[in-house]
Amino acid sequence: MTAQLETGAVTQFAVLDALLAGVYSQGTSVVDVRVAGDTGVGCCEGLGGEVVILDGELFECTADEPPRLMTDDEFLPFVDVCPLGEAPGIPIGDLDLRGVESVIEEGLLSRNLFHAVRIDGVVAKVLTRVTRRQLPPFRPLAEVAAEQLETVTRDCAGTLVGFWMPRIYQGVTVAGLHLHFLSDDRSVGGHVLDVRLREGRLRMSAYADLHLRLPRDGQFLSTELTHDDDHRIVAVESRGASSSAA
Repeated sequence: MTAQLETGAVTQFAVLDALLAGVYSQGTSVVDVRVAGDTGVGCCEGLGGEVVILDGELFECTADEPPRLMTDDEFLPFVDVCPLGEAPGIPIGDLDLRGVESVIEEGLLSRNLFHAVRIDGVVAKVLTRVTRRQLPPFRPLAEVAAEQLETVTRDCAGTLVGFWMPRIYQGVTVAGLHLHFLSDDRSVGGHVLDVRLREGRLRMSAYADLHLRLPRDGQFLSTELTHDDDHRIVAVESRGASSSAA
């Protein structure tokens, strides 16, 4: 399967390097996110958890409660969202995270385009993380992620959703594959650190347009952001090469 090119766009609020620098005091509203698309991922106010966007609904995944529907008056300090379109799906299964990545990369329309990914199915095991909500003064994302709460879920039906982004946008967003998980029974969700997929149906859409919306608050405007080495992003997006959900 090769992803089909959609006429819509991936809309992103803020940049990843802002989170890395501890700049996440403002955000975009749930209402505005819904207008921009029906599929995506993000983070909660104060980095207090992860957000999964499915079929136009936003679910907040936190450390202390099951995932819940977000209300219109809430906001996200960082989000990637798009209209998924009518991308046809293909069956995949019996894959670890590296295998899932390989199948997705084989289906890319171009490594220079943005791709939305959705996999509905059953995981044999998935390792997810959420972070606890921060209060001002906000700490850098790496410090917050060092205290992340990890959950192992086994034999669970659910959805993996996220994006594959081109390498040249590392720092603006997360280059490569970035996935979140939400169980069908809405009992667990979060950022995917590792997974063993038993079976699923993969849908992918490609986009040539990225709409970037930047915060306008004083903290963002007064903080010069510079992109350093990729290791900062790799450190907060994974547990390292030694982790495994197999």
